[in-house]
Amino acid sequence: MVHVPCFRHLGLGLIGLGLVAVLGSLGCASGGTTDEGAAAILERLGGEGAGGASSAGAEERRPLPHPIMPPPEFLRAVSAGTRTDSGVPGPFYWQQHADYRLRARLSPGQKRLTGQAEITYYNNSPDALDTLYLHLSQNVHAEGAVRSRPAEVTGGVQLRRIALNGQELEADPAEGEAGYVVEGTIIGVHPSAPIGAGATAELEIEWSFRVPARGAGNRMGWDGEDFFFLAYWYPQFAVYDDVVGWQKDPFRGAAEFYTGFGSYEVVVEAPHGWLVRGTGTLQNRNEVLPDAVSDRLAVAEQSDTVINVLTPTDFGVGQATRRSPNGRLAWRFVADTVPDFAFSVTRRSRWDVTRTPVGDRDRDGAVDFSRIEALYRVTAPKWASAARYARHAIEVQSRYSGLPYPWPHMTAVEGGGIIEGGMEFPMMTLIGNYNARGDSALYYVTAHELAHMWVPMIVSNDERRHAWMDEGMTTFLENQSRREFFPGSQPDSLDQEAYVEWARSGREGEMMRWTDFHYPEASGVASYSKPASLLVALRGLLGEERFKHAYRTFLAEWAFKHPKPWDFFATFDRIADRDLGWFWHSWYFETWTLDQAIEEVVAIPDGTRIVVGDRGLVPMPLRLRITRVDGTEIHREIPVETWLAGSRRAVVTVESGAPVIRVEIDPDHAFPDIDRTNNVWVR
Repeated sequence: MVHVPCFRHLGLGLIGLGLVAVLGSLGCASGGTTDEGAAAILERLGGEGAGGASSAGAEERRPLPHPIMPPPEFLRAVSAGTRTDSGVPGPFYWQQHADYRLRARLSPGQKRLTGQAEITYYNNSPDALDTLYLHLSQNVHAEGAVRSRPAEVTGGVQLRRIALNGQELEADPAEGEAGYVVEGTIIGVHPSAPIGAGATAELEIEWSFRVPARGAGNRMGWDGEDFFFLAYWYPQFAVYDDVVGWQKDPFRGAAEFYTGFGSYEVVVEAPHGWLVRGTGTLQNRNEVLPDAVSDRLAVAEQSDTVINVLTPTDFGVGQATRRSPNGRLAWRFVADTVPDFAFSVTRRSRWDVTRTPVGDRDRDGAVDFSRIEALYRVTAPKWASAARYARHAIEVQSRYSGLPYPWPHMTAVEGGGIIEGGMEFPMMTLIGNYNARGDSALYYVTAHELAHMWVPMIVSNDERRHAWMDEGMTTFLENQSRREFFPGSQPDSLDQEAYVEWARSGREGEMMRWTDFHYPEASGVASYSKPASLLVALRGLLGEERFKHAYRTFLAEWAFKHPKPWDFFATFDRIADRDLGWFWHSWYFETWTLDQAIEEVVAIPDGTRIVVGDRGLVPMPLRLRITRVDGTEIHREIPVETWLAGSRRAVVTVESGAPVIRVEIDPDHAFPDIDRTNNVWVR
């Protein structure tokens, strides 16, 4: 005997549409239960289906999607009014903010960075905070650090001084006393009194570390004697949000990041002759760049073609940069409302610059532009096209997402041996040289890393726990760029094939599994190709216009905020104007697969009888294209409710006419069916 619980529908994709129909037909009251067995439920749901399909008799029982219940902490946020059950940020939504004033001194010969920080932290939450948590990501390189992949041991971060609100703090204080405690890649700062709601805290930190060659999981470091890329280089506040509170999951080297928005004033000290490019806007261009270089840059910023601002003939002190009496230059950058700050320091990189249209940022009717930059060395010849690639990607992605690229520049940096693929940062990306790959591969990775400017740089999700939100949406957006750059290509299909091949192997892991805890080798599919393919499936399910409306609405409503998966689900439910709980549960919380099949096509006195089966576990609408010998086509759809009612087979009858010569399931290949050999019948 099966007990079917009843749930109050929260408008959040909590109950699959078919299950709502089941419970409603049983007269199930909110909060009650029924003792009616599964067989009896299916019996009562038998009979003629929608769209000309009917049940094909008793079949084996199938599992049905469960209600999607958000965790208690999310439901508390809904009750508090910071979130809603429709996916819109709540009327009392809040998030924290920090103003960073940072100074970094890089000593290339010693491979060492020395830093100073003054950080103002704004407690916009309604809570008093008795501890402040920050990330020290470089501690993944400390002796004995817990890591998910091998890493160079550098000793991690050496903290020299910490002060809070003017009070010097000691390490490992007695209970109840002010001080700080370092645990792996997290530092907890304990104030003498809690930081009250609406209050601010002033934190001063001095530190240094030896720069690893391939640091933070091959996302920063140095390559040879002429190139550095600095990321995760300063103590950064962990996110305190309205759902989780302090999100202080440690950095183990694999899962990426969850960072809050802040403003940055950054000074980078480097030897003269070394070009520095970073997140934000350079404030003292005329103090660090020679007149000839600055003039070429000004021309390039207004150019629709790529300009070589620096070539090998321009390298050196007094040519690439100004000469300094003390041998060092201070580069000053500012950035506002960004989740991080990264910079490159190089003395042998070409510098190509152009501009790209991004749309109407301020809605004044005029097209706005952003500067596109590419830095690369002579050892990376494919990079001669990188600025052109970046220009195209940013233009397409601004248009498709409906959100114009918001920042003054986008800089792609060639990182040689530091990294094989790419890694995103606000206004910056670090990418390998791609010498050993095909010419198109550099475009692919450039389009991917630049698509990350939308998620997680604008829409800041928790990558440490739900990498599929940013990697999947980014892979999808990358593919829209690739389709335009390479007409006739089918990048969406390639990702679908990659997911399907892995699903067939039986080694798949659930997408909602936290990023650091995916099964071996399963993270790539669960984070990239599968969620990208599911966006394609949603597009096929909802239609192009409604899908794009939901996609753009989610990005716009959560721009410069911190969405959770349930916000994403609910937004699509709202725009689709239907409960898609069955879709979210089947694809995101399970490793179920889709396998729709044509089982029989026979002529009958009054037409043609087509029997189709649903052999997998994922319920999806079954779409048929039926072709007659005279070339006419008939399109029929078996709605998802047929499968949600427990059926395994359905019948479609086509009226008499020219003989049917071909029947195909999902002719547009919108849905990731794991066995398409049974999707086509040919007479």
